[in-house]
Amino acid sequence: MNGLRLRVRFDYIGQGKAGKKLFGNKGTEQLAEEIRQHKVSQIRNVPVQGIHIEDIDMSQEIYSVIDEITGRRICYAPVSIMFAADTLEDVLRFIMKEEFRTIEVLQPEQIELSRIEMERLLLRINDELANYRDYLERKIDNWK
Repeated sequence: MNGLRLRVRFDYIGQGKAGKKLFGNKGTEQLAEEIRQHKVSQIRNVPVQGIHIEDIDMSQEIYSVIDEITGRRICYAPVSIMFAADTLEDVLRFIMKEEFRTIEVLQPEQIELSRIEMERLLLRINDELANYRDYLERKIDNWK
């Protein structure tokens, strides 16, 4: 299976840490922008096996929402990335991030998977979910 082209959107979060002093803190909008800049720099400069970045669009406006639990303002800095991928497994590895929001398959119009390819894809999904669960558990442990 060759010729996968996709567009994905990541929304990078800017959120102040609880318990920090008010003075000297960066605004959540500025924090979101800095995180977006840092993550895009990583995407541009650190190759990911099987992923070929074609375009990165950071022109979308930063937006904010109020967290329902804490009542705090949270800002998000969106990034749209167009890329080519060698396999669906490579796509999964690239998009399995907390910041992932949407995906659009640009090419091909249809995808046909053999039994072996489907098994490998399902195993990769399971591995990525396990890795993500471990990541969330470590994150929760650090908040305690």
